Amino acid sequence: MSSNADPLANSVWTRPPRSRGAQPTLSREQIVRTAIELLDEKGLDGLSMRRLGSRLAAGATSAYWYVATKDELLELVLDEVMGEIEVPEVGAADWRTAAAALAHGLRGMILRHPWVAGLFGVRPAMGPNAMRMSDRMVGVLIAAGFSGMSVAYASSLLMSHVIGSATMEAAWRRSLAPGKTANEAVEDMRPYIDDVASRYPDYGGWWRENQDLDADRLQDEGFAFAVERLLDGLQSWLDRGGEAGQS
Repeated sequence: MSSNADPLANSVWTRPPRSRGAQPTLSREQIVRTAIELLDEKGLDGLSMRRLGSRLAAGATSAYWYVATKDELLELVLDEVMGEIEVPEVGAADWRTAAAALAHGLRGMILRHPWVAGLFGVRPAMGPNAMRMSDRMVGVLIAAGFSGMSVAYASSLLMSHVIGSATMEAAWRRSLAPGKTANEAVEDMRPYIDDVASRYPDYGGWWRENQDLDADRLQDEGFAFAVERLLDGLQSWLDRGGEAGQS
């Protein structure tokens, strides 16, 4: 998917825009939005410059006018979907509300575009939308009382949980047969779990006590629960007057 070149040194964001003769009839916005449509349909492995050109009915040449490589295109689409995440401005909400909004917004974006999980940590997230989100989050954390490296640590804690949780949820959704819901999948598993529950008494007891669980709702509520407990921990750390590096 990616070249072996240094992704930061060769990032589309760290050098001037390309200029190659007369501008084609397509815009970069059209190319990026069409690439996202392909990615949503076919995933990372299904995106190629040739396929993109065919979808645009313009050939790959028009896309190459704006981007030199597929890697550059992936940086552009990554930043485009990052623009779907809203973080309240500093002062518009308390820090916990703002941090929770980021967490839920990031999760929602990953579930809408599950392919994006394969780009985190691989392609630089330093386009204007990603930087706007980061700038607001830093401002929110500083206003809450974090300082120095604790700002980075707190932000990383939240981002890591959201990306990991949403990536697993997206994988679970992809594993389901077309048209099958999470609740239907749980029902399919029920005979097996009932059969082996006696060998795992703690799990079996919990399973029997929660027969009416709603798997679809459980994912939303479980995510919200985890985010709130993470924020509880960070708030407790602030309340103790914690400094970066202290427990």
